Amino acid sequence: MGTVIDLSGVRLSPRSAQVNREMREQSQQRILEAALLAFAERGYEGTTIAQIAERAGVARGLVSYYFPAKEKLLQALLGQALDGILALTDPAEGEDTPDLRLAGIIDRTLGSAANTIGVQRLVLCLMLQPGTREIFVGVEAAKADAVEKFERRLQEIFAARGAEDPALEEVLFRSVLEGVIFKLAVYPETYPLAAVRHRLLTMYGLPAGDPPDEPVRPLRST
Repeated sequence: MGTVIDLSGVRLSPRSAQVNREMREQSQQRILEAALLAFAERGYEGTTIAQIAERAGVARGLVSYYFPAKEKLLQALLGQALDGILALTDPAEGEDTPDLRLAGIIDRTLGSAANTIGVQRLVLCLMLQPGTREIFVGVEAAKADAVEKFERRLQEIFAARGAEDPALEEVLFRSVLEGVIFKLAVYPETYPLAAVRHRLLTMYGLPAGDPPDEPVRPLRST
């Protein structure tokens, strides 16, 4: 007869609230990542909750529990993407002058775009499609305070650099960066990102170092 272990005096502690919260967040993020891939492959309209659940490796009911409608998944994805954009103006350590702050924003924006091309493509598509444009507008409106802070920070940088019209400079700056992100998303293999970064820095009178020693090729899809 085997040894009997008496557990009568042992109290099994339930998982802490923090552990439960972390597990929920991990599950939600896994579902969101699966939704992103599914939307990128099939489009928003062509993707079902069942397909997202299968890709995430979870029960369909769990997806619906966290995100009661497909629209909620899209809102969460767009919200995360917008949060990432808005955080780009957060100054890094050592960025204690307007020039260094502007150079940091350029580098963070280009670096983030290069590392998340799939996300950029999806967001661009969803912003332009009639069926999902309203959802993006709603997400942006819900983060109106953060968007205003983002714009104000950029305007303050340009004002400190002596711009005659900081608001106009902010709009132009964002338009240039958004154009770069769009082209990079469409032509990731041939877009001359290093050369464009160097040109952007020099255009704003920022230290850029030597230009990259590589030819600029015509943009082509490969």
